[in-house]
Amino acid sequence: MKVLSLFDWISCWLVALKRIWITPSFYYASEIDPYAKYIAKKNNPELIHIGNVKKVNGKDYEWVDLLIGWSPCQWFSFAGKQLNFNDHRSKLFFEYVRILKETKPKYFLLENVVMKKEWIDIISHELGVQPIEINSSLVSAQNRRRLYWIWMRNNNKWYDQIPITLPKDKGLKMKNVMQQIVDKSYFLSKEKIESIKHWRSYQNPLRSILLPQSKSPTLTARGAWEDHSWMILVWDKWRIRKITPLECERLQTLPDNYTAGVDKSQRYKMLWNWWTVDVIAHIFKSILK
Repeated sequence: MKVLSLFDWISCWLVALKRIWITPSFYYASEIDPYAKYIAKKNNPELIHIGNVKKVNGKDYEWVDLLIGWSPCQWFSFAGKQLNFNDHRSKLFFEYVRILKETKPKYFLLENVVMKKEWIDIISHELGVQPIEINSSLVSAQNRRRLYWIWMRNNNKWYDQIPITLPKDKGLKMKNVMQQIVDKSYFLSKEKIESIKHWRSYQNPLRSILLPQSKSPTLTARGAWEDHSWMILVWDKWRIRKITPLECERLQTLPDNYTAGVDKSQRYKMLWNWWTVDVIAHIFKSILK
């Protein structure tokens, strides 16, 4: 199995492949964020970084079996500014399309957020396949609706013959991912709690404090802000605290401390806007079996 990963970030795709006992013979990763590259390489020393996606010539990788990736999604998301393809970051999707046409791999997989139908139709038209929607809540303690475009090629033609079923519901809640011992720095003072409650009452009243028996809302890039206004807060032994990076890893079904080695703000950034590994592993298991 030879893999080319675009917008690779922290190589969750590779973690998912290894989780179903597939170790690629080659794994090339296009990524530019230095922190993400460090974490990916720390955990997967065999991967090869190849730089900016705009400079990747797909013809150099015509031998790959699997092309995987996403494109920056905040500008498609209902939670974002919804600038769609008018935003230069969203236009990076067409780099994926270009490289797909150049490489002609046996399989491809693209992930993105749930978005307006008109934008889904554009992506589906370019890729020639309709997406499947999977909510990460089936395999984790996080509600995270995402779209996955999945296809395979035979005799130089793309066709849909891969039945993707939904993962079985594991019934996980916050209590299943919460740390038993948490540093006091994560707990909020009464003054901080009051200021956040005041802000949320006007700006985001639906974002409540999580109980251990509940599901987490979607981890988003906005939630990683250091001002805590969008940070997920949980009840922990009658006190209120921020969710920890390790708990975010568990919500994304990553190994514990996968993102350790960089500062906390970078860990949040990496984790809040990425994939749920067990969902990707489920898809890989379906298409590669």
